[in-house]
Amino acid sequence: MTSSMTRRDFVRTGALASGLVLAVQLPAWARGGLATVARNSATLSPGAFLQITGDGSVTVWLTKSEMGQGIQTVFPMIVAEELELPLDAIRLQQAPAEARFGDQYTWASSSVSDLWVPLRTTAAQAREMLVGAAARIWGVPAGDCRVSAGVVTHAASGRRAAYGELVTVAAALEVPPRPALKDPKAFTVLGKPTHRVDAPAKVDGTARYGIDVRLPGMLFACVARCPVFGRNLSGYEDAGARAVPGVLDIVPLEAGDLLVDDFWLHRLPGAVAVVADSTWAAIEGCRALSCRWDSDLDSEFDSARLARMFRDRATQSGQLGRNEGDAPAALDRATRLIEAVYEAPFQAHATMEPMNCTADVRAGRCDIYAPTQYPTGVQQLAERLTGLPSSAVTVHTTLLGGGFGRRSEMHWVIDAVRVSAAIHRPVQVVWTREDDIRHDNYRPASYHVLRGGLDGAGRITAWTHRVVAPSVIGWHAPSMLRTAPDRTAEEALDGAADLPYAIANLRVEYCPVATPVPLGWWRSVYASQNCFANESFLDELAGEAGRDPFELRRELLADAPRHRRVLELAAEKAGWGTRPPPGRARGIAVHKLFSDTVVAEVAEVSVERGQVRVHRVVCAVDCGLALNPDTVAAQIEGGVVYGLTAALKGEITLEGGRVKQANFNDYPVLRMNEMPRVEVHLVESPDPPHGVGEPSVPPIAPAVANAIFQATGTRVRRLPLTLV
Repeated sequence: MTSSMTRRDFVRTGALASGLVLAVQLPAWARGGLATVARNSATLSPGAFLQITGDGSVTVWLTKSEMGQGIQTVFPMIVAEELELPLDAIRLQQAPAEARFGDQYTWASSSVSDLWVPLRTTAAQAREMLVGAAARIWGVPAGDCRVSAGVVTHAASGRRAAYGELVTVAAALEVPPRPALKDPKAFTVLGKPTHRVDAPAKVDGTARYGIDVRLPGMLFACVARCPVFGRNLSGYEDAGARAVPGVLDIVPLEAGDLLVDDFWLHRLPGAVAVVADSTWAAIEGCRALSCRWDSDLDSEFDSARLARMFRDRATQSGQLGRNEGDAPAALDRATRLIEAVYEAPFQAHATMEPMNCTADVRAGRCDIYAPTQYPTGVQQLAERLTGLPSSAVTVHTTLLGGGFGRRSEMHWVIDAVRVSAAIHRPVQVVWTREDDIRHDNYRPASYHVLRGGLDGAGRITAWTHRVVAPSVIGWHAPSMLRTAPDRTAEEALDGAADLPYAIANLRVEYCPVATPVPLGWWRSVYASQNCFANESFLDELAGEAGRDPFELRRELLADAPRHRRVLELAAEKAGWGTRPPPGRARGIAVHKLFSDTVVAEVAEVSVERGQVRVHRVVCAVDCGLALNPDTVAAQIEGGVVYGLTAALKGEITLEGGRVKQANFNDYPVLRMNEMPRVEVHLVESPDPPHGVGEPSVPPIAPAVANAIFQATGTRVRRLPLTLV
């Protein structure tokens, strides 16, 4: 997901009710920083992220959502490192959606990169204040004191004091504006493979996801939605639903639009909620409803019409995303001209935990329990729906059973708040798998026209890429299509306009297309498609030029050292240039995502009777400093699984204005017995940590497609990759 799309220009900050708030340098999105200082004799609270109490306990406030990326382990590791504490001494608390914690969102693989500096700085400030407190009490220079395992010592006198004993004095000291951060060479916690602290609870079932929430007097609801895009509710009969045992109420939900921050549009389609004493009764009641939907031209929309729209739009010029040299003239002069069209379908997110939200709207207050990537947005939305102030809306962020951008949307939150407000009871809204597949905010489909020119020596002299696709930003904020077309083009051309190869004549364009299909941010978003087109087409040019695909990339990446380094490492570890095992072939691809992480992948593939099987994937990764190599490797592996599912299986198709797929039987995901061996090799880097949740998704489809060509001589230019 792209992080440059945010609904706040700055983060509102303020003092904790008690404790000490320290000034820290926050990321760009947190203009203004934390500047207010409050003091309390029993608590040292360095910023909104950290609290140390008189009993010595250290609490880290988690302001991001844990959706499998491992921040419940990494954030405490950062604090433990600077405070010289063992990891098990850190307690974790999920932060509520409050101004003191800033704008809370989790997307664009930005959790660690956003808070790497603030967390380190806050912990280092606390450490220096605790040392300063000990030095003041003992009457010795602070430079003569040392910290270890939560204890400050003065070697010359043999005096020792635990952190908890020093909190009262430390809270009265001035906050050091620029504390000394530990040299990474001295790290004892960070950079070491560390088991995830949340793993035991997820294994024994005590971890609480959104769907696990239970409140006193809580009811359950399922919502009947129009199966056709663009239609609305015109009427319903509920006798059949009310006859279902356990059904307690039927709540109509009126259609409308909700505008937040003057441009962020939430569409509220007309629907009907069935409220029951169990989820199953609510689902059965929904099935027994008889709903009537009004007519709309979009009921004729289907995949064939979409394909025609894409082809027609591709014949017209688009918005320039990059223009170097004179690519059209260079193509005219080329000795050989190569043209190819690549296509990618709509994709659903298909998270394992169904969409759900629990809301309790009562007189003067609203509590929301949600597995959400955007707690601040949930709070703002609830304010608009209920008319309550933010102080009366509490968002309890639970664990997420998969996010992938899907849980940055809020349809199920809207459902839950509206139903709870209507019945004056806490209610949990749960989407079925069919609801989720057929009413997703999908990854956009896209159509790519690429042209390349070669001279007589086989050198690439020109490259053009025309991307045809609907706009995710435009779907959520239609006004931006008019007011900020450059911004919508920038997002849609991610991974296309920033082609890293040294080609003198280069032109990249974006051609927006409007469709009735709801759109959303999907793991790596447009890069998952643009990389497929780019890296596959470069292989085509290599074949036309009689060049080895790896060697040609290596040559063209002379001015992109990070790309070149991971490319070389992946090729080396995969045995590029050696003969693969019998019946297999290799393909290679490289990509740098918006999170600034560069990944190269080599896929080892076999094709038998038209069936593609991926046996081995070798990944080389430059993500800056790997704070927890174990988590980094897991995230890269997870991205490969997700990307392979999309590359080999995933496709949302439309007929009569509705989605044809409904569940895992016709929208399958990669199974355990289909999983390849994934090897992850990290490039050592002195750079700050970059995001790793999404970067391994884009390269896998072209790596597999390129391997299919090597195995069969057939170039597959459409996702999902099939030969039958």
